[in-house]
Amino acid sequence: MPIEKFIKIQSSAVPVDIENIDTDQIIPARFLKAIERKGFGNNLFRDWRYDKSNNIISSFPLNQVKYSGQILIGGKNFGSGSSREHAAWALYDYGFKVVVSSFFADIFKGNALNNGLLPVQVTSAELSEIFETIDADTQATFTVDLVHETFTIDNSEKVIDFEINPYKKECLLNGYDDIDYLLSLKKEIEIFESKERYG
Repeated sequence: MPIEKFIKIQSSAVPVDIENIDTDQIIPARFLKAIERKGFGNNLFRDWRYDKSNNIISSFPLNQVKYSGQILIGGKNFGSGSSREHAAWALYDYGFKVVVSSFFADIFKGNALNNGLLPVQVTSAELSEIFETIDADTQATFTVDLVHETFTIDNSEKVIDFEINPYKKECLLNGYDDIDYLLSLKKEIEIFESKERYG
């Protein structure tokens, strides 16, 4: 699955106000058989979206029509547990481009950035304010500007700054994975090698 360029989006958000969401809850281990990044979104939060009889659990936010958008708002300590990259694949394949939390597990954060998914880390107070905004208006929108590294609560015009690794930022802006980035430097590498070879 190609990674789309990420520059700026404005979207409503889906709130999953649960702390310590781990990768097995994001995508259960029994769905990890495929090696391509396609189709994992169908089983995102599978055991929270469906009961053991495969009936929809209507109380879960992803099953509620009042919530939609490309932004997932998660509780503190999002993406803990195993290092499975499939968790980022599932979120991206479902249609999320941004995940917001007050803390991310390091391995999940790296996997997300490697797969076109932007993790936006905010303070606990800011996270509470975002949840409260959605509680007041389920279709409230937020603007995520990667160039300026800002997350804006549109209805209040409150701007929250976030940080991202400069290399990963460049990859997201251009829709690159690590290999794409190296290929983008092909000419520079060839020139360097030529200078080294011939002096």
